[in-house]
Amino acid sequence: MEYLFYSLAAVALISGALVVFQTHPLRSALWLIVNFFAVAGLYLLAHAEFIAAIQIIVYAGAIMVLFLFVIMLLNLRQPEEELARPRLGLKIAGITVAVLSAVLIGMGLAKVVLKPVTELPVGLGNTESVARLLFTDYLLPFEVTSVLLLVAIVGSVVLAKAKLR
Repeated sequence: MEYLFYSLAAVALISGALVVFQTHPLRSALWLIVNFFAVAGLYLLAHAEFIAAIQIIVYAGAIMVLFLFVIMLLNLRQPEEELARPRLGLKIAGITVAVLSAVLIGMGLAKVVLKPVTELPVGLGNTESVARLLFTDYLLPFEVTSVLLLVAIVGSVVLAKAKLR
């Protein structure tokens, strides 16, 4: 189980760094999707299935569609660099990393499947408890986030409209 945790954590950290350091916005958005799925896997390991499902449905689904729509609306085209043939060493390194990752994930899944299920405290992680916290204790951050997303959408539309003139 800890192998799976460390694998997902490494994927989340590396993809998060690639989101920041990519020069092409579309590639950055694709790495963000990888990051969202890795974080959802971490939520699953923490037995927060509802939050993992929301992570995939809301963030990897709806928010990423919104981001991709804004990227396409702004038409941020950069010249694609010439696709060079990958060297043999890079291919071998990629295959090695893929096989090692598959082995680690398999070992982690085997531990999860073979481990006896422990009883969770009543009400932990269910939809009602998450909703109660979201709309009571965390209502202000929730509303601020929605307003920030709205401002970002309006700003991108204004920028795109200014480019068309």
